[in-house]
Amino acid sequence: MHTHPNARLTPIGRERLIRQHLEEGRSLAQLAADHGISERTARKWLARFRSGGPAALADRRSVRRGQRRTLDPQQLQRAVELRQQRCTLRRIARLLLVPITTLARAMRRLGLNRLRNLDPKPPVQRYQWEQPGDMIHVDIKQLARFERVGHRITGDPRKGSSPGAGYEKVHVAVDDATRLSYVEVLPDEKAATTVGFLSRAVAWFNSQGIECRRVLSDNGSAYKSHGWRKACQAMGLKAKKTRPYTPRTNGKAERFIKTLLEEWAYVMPYGSSAARNELLTAYLRIYNGRRCHMALGGLTPQQRLAQLQA
Repeated sequence: MHTHPNARLTPIGRERLIRQHLEEGRSLAQLAADHGISERTARKWLARFRSGGPAALADRRSVRRGQRRTLDPQQLQRAVELRQQRCTLRRIARLLLVPITTLARAMRRLGLNRLRNLDPKPPVQRYQWEQPGDMIHVDIKQLARFERVGHRITGDPRKGSSPGAGYEKVHVAVDDATRLSYVEVLPDEKAATTVGFLSRAVAWFNSQGIECRRVLSDNGSAYKSHGWRKACQAMGLKAKKTRPYTPRTNGKAERFIKTLLEEWAYVMPYGSSAARNELLTAYLRIYNGRRCHMALGGLTPQQRLAQLQA
């Protein structure tokens, strides 16, 4: 075996050092200093010489004594086939006679440790209604009330807590074609509150020259209520629901909520939730102006609507 390139002594030199100590009675500390090694290393060589003789002074492999077990190629291929048949890891380990920890490590490396990873992700289906008002996306996001700087800034939940402050609901409405958005921060998400928000949102879109014809919501209790359906009928809106447990169906509203959190709710430390809400109007003015320019090519909603109707 080759000697380590940085080793101070070869196996012959180590044996000479040990024999000088044992046969001549020289101090081990002094011998270590003369040869440029530590006394701890010299004592290590001495212990190895006493346990195994001169052969024990050779360099050893620098790998750990306990190596992780691995699956051979045949076992790994069989494990992947069984996993694709949606077998549990425990069952596969029992069939292949391998430890479940070894199997789990191999499946994690291949991305097959979770059953949901076996199903291919559905392709992204992007769509956009041609005319403003053809589809209005609505959704609700819960935000905590606070009376002091929160734990996101302080890092200490005890110092930034506001006991009993409760929560408030951010109601959003996004036009599918223009991405113009209307937002209100309301105390709850009950049916009456949600209907009131919808009526004000529709009135605001009308003031922007956008006639609302459809509204898309998730399957929340407020959106499934009789009051919601009755209000949609009164305003001439066709109420549509997303597929259950599929938030991407209402992806434009979901993405706008994420933008709200990143650029408004969590963009800076606020002294209180009231101070945070005061900046909402200013942010929406900037956001709507930017989205209007991007989505409509620099035209206002009224100009775009007149162009589409011409």
